[in-house]
Amino acid sequence: MGDETPWFKETLYPAVAQSFAMDRVLFRERSAHQDLVIFENAIYGRVLALDGAVQVTTRDEFVYHEMMTHVPILAHGKAKRVLIVGGGDGGILRETLRHKSVASVTMVEIDRAVVDMCLKWMPSIAGKSFADKRTRLVIADGAKYVAETAEKFDVVIVDSTDPQGPGEVLFTEAFYRNCKRVLKPKGILVNQNGVPFLQGDEMTMTYRRRRKHFAHTSFYVAAVPSYYGGFMALGWASDDPKAHRVPEATLAKRFAAAKLKTRYYTPGLHAGCFGLPAFAQARVK
Repeated sequence: MGDETPWFKETLYPAVAQSFAMDRVLFRERSAHQDLVIFENAIYGRVLALDGAVQVTTRDEFVYHEMMTHVPILAHGKAKRVLIVGGGDGGILRETLRHKSVASVTMVEIDRAVVDMCLKWMPSIAGKSFADKRTRLVIADGAKYVAETAEKFDVVIVDSTDPQGPGEVLFTEAFYRNCKRVLKPKGILVNQNGVPFLQGDEMTMTYRRRRKHFAHTSFYVAAVPSYYGGFMALGWASDDPKAHRVPEATLAKRFAAAKLKTRYYTPGLHAGCFGLPAFAQARVK
């Protein structure tokens, strides 16, 4: 890699940044909704960035996708119908479909270009999940979908960008209220909530907007190497106050019954991931 190698500078934060060597740019386009680039990096493999922020890499995507999926589904224990809002790369869909007990998955993605480009340039993430007979892909505004659909779901997983651009509407109180509307009793809602060390205001905002509509609102964490600033906070909301406290032994039985092979998720990690450090706890008081 010579000096001529271009670098992608992530512009998520005003005072700090991380950069990735763009060993080979595979695709770049300004779609109707956002600026999309896919490039290769010697350490992280293929990298997808939207509007200047890294979204997913083929090297570490399993961390985020496993924790966004297996935590709510195994905590629920009887999830049959799952709604994914966003998630155009297909990783959440892939992990959800690994649960044979899940009968149907509806995925609502606003930007068809993200789905198509990820299938073309990052096919390992989605695999064959879009071809699964349990999958229903809807190209639409996720906020509008949850406001209008008559369907009900056991688990809703919101795999969005940060609260800016197309993803901003997925952090509003109205959106959370509508997610509650489409959830069945004891249903669970999870979403990505940024890196609390640098984006702590997101946790506070989410907590305040959701606690009006759910009996229990909390967060759990996952360490995703390509997300700068420490572990991520993943938002959690449910009317079942015990869903986030399922005993490790019960989780282990459910995990074994599901016959999952994971690279990050374990029942023990699940049982402990809701424990937040003091600085993060302070954001939700």
